[in-house]
Amino acid sequence: MTEQPRKIVIHNVRIFDGIDDRLRAGHVVTEDSKIKEVAAGEPPAARDATVIDGGGLTLIPGLSDAHTHIVLAGATQAELMLGGTGLPFLKGAAEAEAMLMRGFTTVRDMAGDTGDLKRMIDAGALPGPRVYPSQAGLSQTAGHGDFGMVYDVPTALGGASTRAEQLGLMRIADGRAQVLAAAREQLKKGATQIKMMAGGGVASAYDHLDVLQYTPDELHAGVQAAADWGTYVAVHVYTGAGIRRAIEAGVQVIEHGHLAGEDDVKFMADHGAWLCIQPFVESDHDFPSPAAAAKNRQVCDGVERVFGWALDHGVNVAFGTDLLLDPPKSARQSDMVTRLAGLAGGPVAGLKIATSGNAELFRKSGARDPYQHPTAVDLARYGDKPHVAHLGVIAEGAWADLLLVGGDPTQDLNILADPATNLKVIIKDGRIYKNTLP
Repeated sequence: MTEQPRKIVIHNVRIFDGIDDRLRAGHVVTEDSKIKEVAAGEPPAARDATVIDGGGLTLIPGLSDAHTHIVLAGATQAELMLGGTGLPFLKGAAEAEAMLMRGFTTVRDMAGDTGDLKRMIDAGALPGPRVYPSQAGLSQTAGHGDFGMVYDVPTALGGASTRAEQLGLMRIADGRAQVLAAAREQLKKGATQIKMMAGGGVASAYDHLDVLQYTPDELHAGVQAAADWGTYVAVHVYTGAGIRRAIEAGVQVIEHGHLAGEDDVKFMADHGAWLCIQPFVESDHDFPSPAAAAKNRQVCDGVERVFGWALDHGVNVAFGTDLLLDPPKSARQSDMVTRLAGLAGGPVAGLKIATSGNAELFRKSGARDPYQHPTAVDLARYGDKPHVAHLGVIAEGAWADLLLVGGDPTQDLNILADPATNLKVIIKDGRIYKNTLP
């Protein structure tokens, strides 16, 4: 990595801080990895600083994606099944850098062995976003995460681990004891939250979308293991029945939920559960199997309906993409964020979800949150301010994760669909990763 400035001054910009609806003219000063100053007008003369004249462009917080698969997005299924064990991790490192260059400075990885990659990125040795890893997703036998052959003996009955397990992508666990061990295994490897498969999936080989997965006792075991470590369980599930079973077992975050009914969405609101939903269109994934294509169509048909109910009933909504196993389509991450404008009620509402909104979800990792606990140094420097050490905002004491955008995404979120052209400056952790300004 090249040597980076200790201080950056960005002036002559219009600032969207992730919270307020309106832009404000002013400047931002970063020092080391944090934002030191956000103020109106021109900054005082700065010595030993890199100065960026924004030319009236818009400065926004770094974007976030609350449902990624870094390793799975960077490789095809054939590469994972037939390649060497190092291939998916090298592909994942390349995908992490690509995500950062799309402006995604924080992601929540929802099944994949990303703990070591996270540590390398955090140390500045590799370019990439901040990562909230789930490590391997937990699945029952014949569940959404079981990618073994139909003739394989299940691991619970003495069979060998599947290829997905060998790569740390999934962990098959049946029964309370195995679920406890599997959840604890992921926490041992650095998981900031636990991912469990509570219902059928589109990409999985054996289950249907309506299938319920994991018994209430098994789900509660995962919840208990996570809670003992100060964090939470998120579940893959589409149907209302699966959502209700998971929430009744103590699950706090629903991933997907596209087949829920309005009463199920209200049930989520009544219990304070989060919905991390993906604004899919059918072309986001290619499924050669007619059955999988039909399942994909059914899921996509629920996007607008469930998103609208969630907003109507006050459900906490997060944004994720869930792109995987098709590397050329990983760049759709940028297109998917633009769809939030139509779903959330306008570009400002959509931009809030992809910045400060997702950051609120990330904070549910509690004691396991690696990025949003103020240190003694933070408190001494910035005082007890609401955004000290936070993500998704432009405020004094927040992480210096910033994008300088050509145009105004608060008026037209489609600008973010072309990051190569419209992201003029990308700063993460106080480091400049891209600067195309003169």
